[in-house]
Amino acid sequence: MKKLKMFVLKNCPYCKQAFAMMEQLCTENPEYRQIEIEVIEETEHPEIAEKYDYYYVPCYFMEEKKLFEGVPTLKKIRKVLETAKA
Repeated sequence: MKKLKMFVLKNCPYCKQAFAMMEQLCTENPEYRQIEIEVIEETEHPEIAEKYDYYYVPCYFMEEKKLFEGVPTLKKIRKVLETAKA
């Protein structure tokens, strides 16, 4: 399994939705819980955030590759988790 980086803002409603969707997907597929996800709050860690090319949060990277950014859906979050699991 690959490690993910997830960029968020603490007051972002879409980030809260993404966390809820990840929890739902982990409940449905406990294997997803084994994926290590480093959550980076971009205002607390601007030195990390500025090294990555994205505009919207939530945003997921696997290594240096952007997997998803913007308004989450279950399908899109599942695809991120499946990509990391492979």
